[in-house]
Amino acid sequence: MRTNPLLIIQNLGQSIWLDYIQRALLISGEFQRLIDKDGVCGVTSNPSILEKAIVEHDDYDSAIKMMQGVDVNALYEYLAIEDLQQAADLLRLLYEKTEGRDGFVSFEVSPLLAYDTKATVQEASRLWQALNRPNALIKVPATPEGVIAIQQLIVNGINVNATLLFSLQRYQEVAQAYLDGLEIRVAQGKSLSCMASVASFFLSRIDKLVDSKLDALVTKSTQQQIKELRGETAIASARLAYQKYKRFYSGERWQRLATAGARPQRLLWASTSAKDPAYSNTKYVDALIGVDTINTLPLDLLTTYRNYGDPAVRLENNIEAACKSLARLTDFGLDLNAIAEQLEKEGVQKFSSAYNILLENLRQRIS
Repeated sequence: MRTNPLLIIQNLGQSIWLDYIQRALLISGEFQRLIDKDGVCGVTSNPSILEKAIVEHDDYDSAIKMMQGVDVNALYEYLAIEDLQQAADLLRLLYEKTEGRDGFVSFEVSPLLAYDTKATVQEASRLWQALNRPNALIKVPATPEGVIAIQQLIVNGINVNATLLFSLQRYQEVAQAYLDGLEIRVAQGKSLSCMASVASFFLSRIDKLVDSKLDALVTKSTQQQIKELRGETAIASARLAYQKYKRFYSGERWQRLATAGARPQRLLWASTSAKDPAYSNTKYVDALIGVDTINTLPLDLLTTYRNYGDPAVRLENNIEAACKSLARLTDFGLDLNAIAEQLEKEGVQKFSSAYNILLENLRQRIS
């Protein structure tokens, strides 16, 4: 009998989290089955996921009826937090068994606050208290303002999932913010043993935008070169980010923090469903399996990988080729930092739109 590829990934040192949450999944026992049979050891959510769960399903009708007259923002938080607390409780044993390495749920601050450091810190602190679970992560978009907030939240003892990362430069800033926050905690005499953080690097959106820009540059003389570059940018960026990760979490600076009880801020691969039908569905899973990383998969991709996955450690394959791929993009006039900035803005806009649609739907349902 074929061994479940998802369990093989776990044995290779990578954690599989579920990029989805819905009340029926929790109540039916299906989520517990994913933990037991597929090795799922965490949950990520975002405004788009929660919008689909609450708007497109009737699981929440009875809870909404009980909350008639309540402010829609409070209702949204109530519904989301109730689900995430239940998921956190189902993952709690895993959290304890892995000594805080896995078993987390993630809840995102309002995307409307993505460019306001002070408001993000306040909102994240409030949501952290409302969730009231040690195995929770508060998701903070890693805008320039968000990076500052991330450092302050770490200082304050709040677990953070730094999200919407699209570039090596921004990843470096996020990792630096985490380390700076830990060092400030040490200087203040605070414990590091309870702290956890992940850095969520979004993949398929990078290739979608870069590929479209490359396609616009195709000529008879460049056709073959561009064909070779299509679909390579995200994986190359992820592989180089992992090299940076290894440098951040080695050496004297990190050893001092590790001795004080700190854990590395693990890289999490997000947006792992291929957006180009020409690419394999499992493209961003197979290529990026590596020790001490996380891949968060939507439910359909989780099912696909269970049936067709080809797991092996490949994250550090072809590092030199990854460097060359990104350099060749520059040769074609593509500015990866500008592309990342565009993707970051689009990501915030997408989540803001989903958030507003969800609130309007709830407003109509309680009116």
